Amino acid sequence: MIVVVCPGQGSQTPGFLEPWLRNPTFAAGLDEISAACGIDLMRHGTVSDADTIRDTRIAQPLIVAAGLLTLNALLADGRRERITGIAGHSVGEITAAAGAGILSAVDAVRFVRERGTAMAEAAALEPSGMSAVLGGDETELLARLDELDLAPANFNGGGQIVVAGSLAALAALGKNPNPRTRVIPLQVAGAFHTRYMHPAVKHLTRVSALLAPADPTLSIWTNRDGSAVSNGVRFVELLVDQVSSPVRWDMCMRSFADAGVTGIIEVAPAGALVGLAKRALKGVPSVAIRTPDDLPAAFDLIDQQNLV
Repeated sequence: MIVVVCPGQGSQTPGFLEPWLRNPTFAAGLDEISAACGIDLMRHGTVSDADTIRDTRIAQPLIVAAGLLTLNALLADGRRERITGIAGHSVGEITAAAGAGILSAVDAVRFVRERGTAMAEAAALEPSGMSAVLGGDETELLARLDELDLAPANFNGGGQIVVAGSLAALAALGKNPNPRTRVIPLQVAGAFHTRYMHPAVKHLTRVSALLAPADPTLSIWTNRDGSAVSNGVRFVELLVDQVSSPVRWDMCMRSFADAGVTGIIEVAPAGALVGLAKRALKGVPSVAIRTPDDLPAAFDLIDQQNLV
């Protein structure tokens, strides 16, 4: 069983689309997506610096665009019928929703534009941020977060939890971390997937009412609790609510294992989710599609799995 995974914010790096744009089909597709969302994604994917593409308004459409165009190449020539499931981490859930047929590509791009803008505006209301906590005891960490009025934002598996809240509370955690943990401040605009994002949820609830979701044609798992979702309308509801709820990627990977995953392919900008899978799903073959040069390895993995 092959599962395609779609990365979230933070996976982008300066110039990561440069190798892709040598392909005229990919370049034309990116032009169409740029027009649909009103953002020059070609420029941001090639020459914009790290600070520019860290902006939530730019980062989220850029990541989804890269994922959508990678999916077009990956699933062409009958390969879609040989993929069992798909899932995304945070904003990658929008990419996954399009890959599963829940949203059209145009709706996905327009929705992610609204998501990025709404989350950036919510983050600007009150200073907040996020830090990754590596190692340690999860129960002890969650108790400490309660003491500091911080919240878990991403349960990434493999001993990694991203926490979020006020900058002062994050600084206190970093100054006096829990035993056997390492705290790494993240360069993000605010406390995503927490109560700080409630204003964005309100806006996206209105935006989502204009969508016309279909039921998925691939298995798709939600960040809410790792469960499979078979109703397109429900998946969009979860997409909206997830903006202020923790990402349970650990549960998604557990569901992959329970479903019998035998291979994982991560679409561009790839690397982070394959890295987590190597720790949590030991022995499962994986391919990270960072550039077009990685596509043949992904095709081979699909072919090999379907020969078993």
